[in-house]
Amino acid sequence: MGIELHFFCKTLIPIYSKSSIDMEEIWGLAVLAIAPGIFWMYYFYQKDRCEPEPLSLIVEMFVLGILVTVPVAFTENLFGLFLPEILLVILIAPVVEEFGKYFVVRRGVYHNREFNQPIDGIIYATAAALGFATLENVLYVFNSYTMSLPLAIGTSVIRAMLSVPGHALFSIMWGAALGIAKFSPPARREQIILSGLFLAILFHGIFNFLVMNSIGFAILVLVVVPLMWWMVLQRIHTAMTLCGKREL
Repeated sequence: MGIELHFFCKTLIPIYSKSSIDMEEIWGLAVLAIAPGIFWMYYFYQKDRCEPEPLSLIVEMFVLGILVTVPVAFTENLFGLFLPEILLVILIAPVVEEFGKYFVVRRGVYHNREFNQPIDGIIYATAAALGFATLENVLYVFNSYTMSLPLAIGTSVIRAMLSVPGHALFSIMWGAALGIAKFSPPARREQIILSGLFLAILFHGIFNFLVMNSIGFAILVLVVVPLMWWMVLQRIHTAMTLCGKREL
């Protein structure tokens, strides 16, 4: 999963150059592209039974997740000028995208007084990740629409089940670490956070690599995605058992 600056032009220009634009199709596809991000945000948000976060901060992180796609896309395109595509997909995109989402949470809410439970790292990481994933999803769905409506619908369905929640699963790896680190001794914090970022980048790279062919896709669906869900649910459970603890 990666965003390219020219993706906007590749998507929008063919749509507007069509002889007739069906606004019902456009609005319907917009709903299909945006709804998964909202659905998965609600799914993870309701996992926080400790002290649910203010919706204003959730929306802020979601929007910042959308906005960070611009510098992320610029950086990926810069590397794309001199690196082979395979390296861009499995290494540069995972590193740049995960650090971009991490930067949003670390600078935007980590020091906020509302970030007062280990589970909060998971919730805010999810919000930033799903904001990022939602814009990416809109671009992919409408790029598919330039070819055919059925392809756009199929793309939206597959991405709603894999790519959109995938961004949340990746980022929860470092989000959970961020939540644990905040309430751990200062000497351990950076090591905990870096280990979470490493896992996020690793799984993101594996996801991008496996999705490139049919055999890899099967491994992704049958092995990697279930493994990520298990790890994420374990992290959510651990964070909830630490509810109310200020020192770990």
